Amino acid sequence: MSEELAARPLPVRAPRLGLSGKLLVFTILFVMIAEVLIYVPSIALYRLMWLNDRLASAYTAALVLDAAPNGMVPDSLAKQILDSIGARAVAMKRGTQRRMLAVGDAPPPIADDFDMRNVYAFDSIVDAFKVMLNNKKDVMRVVGPAPMGGDYIEIIMDEPPLRKAMLRYSVDLLLISLLISGITGALVYVTLNYLFVRPMRRVTANMMAFRADPENADRIIVPSGRADEIGVAERELATMQAELASTLQQKNRLAALGLAVSKINHDLRNLLGSAQLFSDRLLTLPDPNVQRFAPKLMHALERAIAYCQSTLSYGRLQEPPPERKPIALEPLVAEVQETLELGPDTPTRWISAGERGLVVEADYDQLFRILLNLARNALQALESRASRDPGRDQIRITGRREGAVVVIEVSDTGPGFSDKAQAHLFEAFQGSTRSGGTGLGLAIAAELVRAHGGEIRLVEGTIGATLRLTIPDRAVELSARRGARAQG
Repeated sequence: MSEELAARPLPVRAPRLGLSGKLLVFTILFVMIAEVLIYVPSIALYRLMWLNDRLASAYTAALVLDAAPNGMVPDSLAKQILDSIGARAVAMKRGTQRRMLAVGDAPPPIADDFDMRNVYAFDSIVDAFKVMLNNKKDVMRVVGPAPMGGDYIEIIMDEPPLRKAMLRYSVDLLLISLLISGITGALVYVTLNYLFVRPMRRVTANMMAFRADPENADRIIVPSGRADEIGVAERELATMQAELASTLQQKNRLAALGLAVSKINHDLRNLLGSAQLFSDRLLTLPDPNVQRFAPKLMHALERAIAYCQSTLSYGRLQEPPPERKPIALEPLVAEVQETLELGPDTPTRWISAGERGLVVEADYDQLFRILLNLARNALQALESRASRDPGRDQIRITGRREGAVVVIEVSDTGPGFSDKAQAHLFEAFQGSTRSGGTGLGLAIAAELVRAHGGEIRLVEGTIGATLRLTIPDRAVELSARRGARAQG
């Protein structure tokens, strides 16, 4: 029950705010930020325009008042003119004289003084918010250029009308901003939902369906054919799913094959054991030929039984660690040649060109399996060709020592490996060069070489194929060496 719960995929929680919702929120937020950045200079500009309109009206009033006979204007007319421009008083300075053109009731003390002749952007923004955030009924003095050669004209007026106009403008701008934000957000939402969110939901749904049944080829996503990044992601996902489905199917087949092989090996090992018992009786026969071949037969049966046991271990992914000891390479190569039955009369020449007396620290049986698999692959490659040339077809095994490393090369004059085989050379069921081959021999050889701490690779630029394997000597612990010397 616990295993079923562990294998069951966890339910996917629906997000509280999906990707499209987040995009909508952020779009509105960014538009509002942009509107705020636009609003700050806009409100300052609106205040300047409002004050300039009042100064323009004051210009006209100054012309009317200055044109009056003897500068005498009836109080009723002066009051109408001041009411039309919303001012308490209008004055103009010309030379050294400052003339009050019109004045209403005695104004209260002036709280703010604004000079429209020299306006700076930052000061204008500060003054705008200063007026708009002030709730007091203060009076301000506004100075601007004067007509008819005057130095300047000034008007004294209340701040609440300006504040009221600025607040009304702010509300209008806010409503317009909200409308623009809503329309922009909706357009962005629809566009991104169509271009990104819907394809991402499709990919996500496909991944969830594929996870539920990864071996089903119908669950592999079908790319939409888009040329953008989402199209690339769909194609890469389809490729990955196809490879994963193929790998899982192959692993299942290998698991079934491994179970069958294990059963066969179990019975085969029993049969070989019986054959070994019968071969023991051959040793008692006085025939010289029997006495010469019986030990080899016994050794072959023992090795076959050991191979059956190692195959069972390999099926359980438990390849035994190598039991390394110094062994002579030349007799081992001769045994490989004898096992392959390659002699002077065979079409394929066998050449052993290792250093005389070369010793390698390795597991004898595992190194024998490595060289036997490589040599058998080379022999099969030579035999797969339609035309045979006994004078040219050859298998060469060389060995040499390079410091603390032994280098062994197995080469042949066959057709070599194709590009496809080279891409998966040491992978089981992938690197075969002949029809019907499994490529398992190279995979086993590579695994055994790596178990010795060495490496195996294909040497490029050679006739046929040359595989080079390097086996380093065992590392000797200094403490163990000192203990051996002390005992000596």
